[in-house]
Amino acid sequence: MKFHRLGRTDMEVSQVCLGTMMLGEMIGARDAERQFDLAVESGVTFFDTAETYPVPMRPTTFGQTEEIIGAWLRKKGNRRDIILSTKIAGPPPRDVVPPNVPLAYVRDGHPRLDRANIRAAVEESLRRLGTDYIDLLQPHWPDRATNDLKKLGYVHDPDDDPVPIEETLEVFAELIAEGKVRAIGLSNETAWGVGRYLSASERLGLPRVASISNAYNLLCRTFEIGIAEFSHREDVGLLAYSPLAMGALSGKYLDGARPEGARLSIHPHPRYTRPAAVRATQAYVDVARAAGLDPAVMALAYVASRPFTTATIIGASSLDQLRTDISACSIDLPTDVLNAIEAIHADNSNPGP
Repeated sequence: MKFHRLGRTDMEVSQVCLGTMMLGEMIGARDAERQFDLAVESGVTFFDTAETYPVPMRPTTFGQTEEIIGAWLRKKGNRRDIILSTKIAGPPPRDVVPPNVPLAYVRDGHPRLDRANIRAAVEESLRRLGTDYIDLLQPHWPDRATNDLKKLGYVHDPDDDPVPIEETLEVFAELIAEGKVRAIGLSNETAWGVGRYLSASERLGLPRVASISNAYNLLCRTFEIGIAEFSHREDVGLLAYSPLAMGALSGKYLDGARPEGARLSIHPHPRYTRPAAVRATQAYVDVARAAGLDPAVMALAYVASRPFTTATIIGASSLDQLRTDISACSIDLPTDVLNAIEAIHADNSNPGP
């Protein structure tokens, strides 16, 4: 297992991060513990979760994933061996929760990235996780209205009234000073947002973001367009989520297939199943098979190989799948495969933004 420095912090994280958003929904607590054990045995020390998990978000399961992780940490007594990341809910993007439909079960029903909400969220996460500190704390989404997760273009909302980034950072600074948080990162952010966080940190002497967790896969390489330069020049590494495009890049959904128990069979999502994304997926699967590679292995190896990737966040529905996914992140792809991937991308760029 390779390890990478998390931003400019003193933390080293495994290049594979165990994602947990399906734990408590598709995966029960007992199977989750088996996954945790296998991950640790394989060298994974980095776990990612969020207060809103599992997905899909429901009031009846809110916080359940953190509770599952907390129970395992208490059972194993290995908290100091794990780098634990969690996320705070702000106003959700419109493609996550429809407009004017608040997350009524999250605090006062209108979660924001302000002092009251952040402090309340952290205290509850600490309680559920059974720990007195969080290694990496991230806003789950920006507080402001910005690009939805399935759209490339920005449409300005003149009525938007976001919590200032400076206020969010000030609260993070307090939590770090109190020892409740070690480092902060971003999630689902844009280049503008990363730049504003960095400039506010420098201007006001506030904590510096160490990472950014955005979707990144062969169908969604929008990270490269504006944010990758921040990763290289400012040491804000990518924690790449959805590296298999919700499993689509394995090829299992091609030709309209919907395998029983698979994620998109249970929770359909159009992000990676629109016609252009399906055409690109078929092309990537063909490249992998021609090279004698499992398509999922090729897709994961590509994400892990990018120089701006600090960690690849993987999720699996079985132990066998987890073993494969962990090992895939250490594979070096042949030059001809990399060239073929770039050729497909040039012809069909970002069909699943």
